Amino acid sequence: MWEPDHRLSVPCATMAGVAPAPVRLVLGEEELLVERAVQDVAAEVRAGEAGAELRRYRAGELSPVDLADALSPSLFADARVVVVASAHEAGKELATAIAEQAADVADGITLVVTHAGGARNKALADTLRAKGATVVRCDRLTRPEERADFVRSEVRRAGGKIAPDAVGVLIEAVGSDLRELASAAGQLVADTGGTVDEKAVRRYHRGRAETTGFAVADKVVAGDRAGALEALRWALVLGVPPVLVADALADAVRTLAKVGSAGRGDPNRLAGALGMPPWKVRKAQGQVRSWRPEALADAVALTAQLNADVKGASPEPAYALERAVLLLCAARGLR
Repeated sequence: MWEPDHRLSVPCATMAGVAPAPVRLVLGEEELLVERAVQDVAAEVRAGEAGAELRRYRAGELSPVDLADALSPSLFADARVVVVASAHEAGKELATAIAEQAADVADGITLVVTHAGGARNKALADTLRAKGATVVRCDRLTRPEERADFVRSEVRRAGGKIAPDAVGVLIEAVGSDLRELASAAGQLVADTGGTVDEKAVRRYHRGRAETTGFAVADKVVAGDRAGALEALRWALVLGVPPVLVADALADAVRTLAKVGSAGRGDPNRLAGALGMPPWKVRKAQGQVRSWRPEALADAVALTAQLNADVKGASPEPAYALERAVLLLCAARGLR
């Protein structure tokens, strides 16, 4: 069960006059929760040092020298939060440097290391944990009860309360994407004055679940022609920009092409090379079996043309989207 009070917040030790824990390890793939964990650390540090600087780096683009420079104490001992994101992507030299620097972080500096939590560079995460890093778990929420807990927590976070029967209705109406659920929960609290019931959810969310561009893409990838068209029409009715739907379709096709060309293998091992999280590789591995290589090549060309159409090449973006959905489903259906 997801426990928001433990996963998303770090006790604010600065309030008691105690320096924040110098090293934080944020483990997990749920991007929204990871970002919030980083923000919570920054807020904790700034509670004691209002002007604390926040510096962000991605492990794949960071050198050991850059890391040493980022963690070097300043002349005036200014507080600083240094975030090394996606540490599972770090090369051997950088991983060693992170472990060494974490053992002796200068006063006033807080090091935050985010790691997807998979097998890649697991030794680095284990080393940081062994050295006493404070660990924040941000695992992907996959079970219905976890998403329900998240919705209740988001409503409380926004200062409201939600009726038990409204939780499931909201998830059904919005879908499982945490960013969208968080946005919907906050908006409902604001629009209803703080009390969210089933009637309010149905009034503000008349559409079907998963009306985002990614829902359309999932239906297309699965070859569900009728479902894809229905999801597309709901998305457009609810105001999802055509560009976002086109981007989602292109992302889905690119993912299939990359995973398909990589061949079978352990998703955790392939994730780093493909530049995507293991869960996404695992999902694509199951989907790509239904696509022939030539069909994927056609799909890549179709999404490229669609991208141009929704950005001005076509006078009717909605029509261009519908046509692309039909052609993509037809391509997948070839045998």
